[in-house]
Amino acid sequence: MFTGLVAELGTVVALKPLNQSYNITVKANKVLNNLKIGDSVAVNGACLTVVKISGSDFTADVMPETVKLTNLRHLKSGDKVNLERTLRLCDGLDGHIVSGHVEGVGVIASKKAEGIAEVVTIKTPPKLLKYIIKKGSIAIDGISLTVTEVTATGFSVSLIPHTAAETTLGFKKPGDEVNLETDIIGKYVEHLLNFKAPDNKQGLSKAKLFENGFI
Repeated sequence: MFTGLVAELGTVVALKPLNQSYNITVKANKVLNNLKIGDSVAVNGACLTVVKISGSDFTADVMPETVKLTNLRHLKSGDKVNLERTLRLCDGLDGHIVSGHVEGVGVIASKKAEGIAEVVTIKTPPKLLKYIIKKGSIAIDGISLTVTEVTATGFSVSLIPHTAAETTLGFKKPGDEVNLETDIIGKYVEHLLNFKAPDNKQGLSKAKLFENGFI
């Protein structure tokens, strides 16, 4: 579990293909503190398991499912990536609940200045767009951000100067892919509302929620 607050920008040392998967090595600093083999690190929002630590580098395997659903396959030596360690129980939840399970990629459609901020608009697959709401939370390349606008084809977020300077969204440009993870709460609500018990009776309905004072 993560918060979407990027700890640092790491640098890709190597991305080696292994059949349908990859082996990625990243140079880092902050996330290496007390890092152990078997620990999880979010790389551009994708939760990866550390399999090797050497000096200032860590290595992780990228499974076929992650290859299919993320932009990690396009990385090359020298590229910068967002890094975050897992959330500890003693940490504050300053971002939002992020699982590190990227659901797909969006494409940056535009970037424009708005006062001190920068508005980034992202073209989004319909299967993900239905979970994105105005003023809701979204993880973009693992960055916890608030949605400022939603359209029929995508959504927008606003970056403060600190976020632009410390994450990949600051230097990515229109046409670049970004990893997307929508808010986990909406997906659970949808599943519960659509779930049918083995006897073919709906397990939870809007009527039941209304009867019990939830809506």
